[in-house]
Amino acid sequence: MKIVIIGGTGLIGSKTAAILRQAGHDVVAASPRTGVNTITGEGLKEGLAGAQVVIDLSNSPSFEDKAVLEFFETSGRNLRTAEAEAGVQHHVALSIVGTDRTPENGYFRAKVAQEKLVAASGIPYTVIRSTQFMEFLGGIADSSMQGNTVHMSPGMFQPIAADDVAAIVADVALAAPRNGIIDIAGPDRAPFNEIIARYLKAVGDPREVVRDPEARYFGGIVEELSLVPLGDARVGTTGFDEWLRRPQNKA
Repeated sequence: MKIVIIGGTGLIGSKTAAILRQAGHDVVAASPRTGVNTITGEGLKEGLAGAQVVIDLSNSPSFEDKAVLEFFETSGRNLRTAEAEAGVQHHVALSIVGTDRTPENGYFRAKVAQEKLVAASGIPYTVIRSTQFMEFLGGIADSSMQGNTVHMSPGMFQPIAADDVAAIVADVALAAPRNGIIDIAGPDRAPFNEIIARYLKAVGDPREVVRDPEARYFGGIVEELSLVPLGDARVGTTGFDEWLRRPQNKA
């Protein structure tokens, strides 16, 4: 089966591509670097020709509210047109748990717009909403600095390892379209501030983490359950402590 991965050279894309190739599928890792651009349309028709499945793992180069919205809307429309012409049978889009519960976050609003385009496309689809990746915890801490301390909400957090995300994305891509949304998350849930504090300690980062109920997450208000699945979810197999013990995750 031919499977095109938009954003196939990124963190999740490269891992997903490896899994699917090992299973014997013809995988195209599509990105501007490989001549496929969902914004300009360059290479899109040629790249999608003969594809049965498209996995959209694309990400905006800018997180500014207007720019990220334009990215996902333009990319979504161009993909919809190319997929319809190619006869794609399953569109898989990776989104974020809580996108529809944190309207103050411009990136989350843009992902909601992307999801709506996917659902209205007429192409069979599955949207995978994931919690944040464990690999991004350092960046989250950096973005949450106030003076010399890291201010984090005590709202619940349930990060997932990138390896688990890729495994689930590959599995979903090979299954029948859901024409709906599934949530995925890591196996461990704890207050956001505690997760970040554990991460910083494990990597030898001396920064202090302050429990701050007013702290925002990239502009979004964090309630107790804003960033975790509210119902059934597919859970990864990699526990947080296990992930922290891996040598490559040490600073």
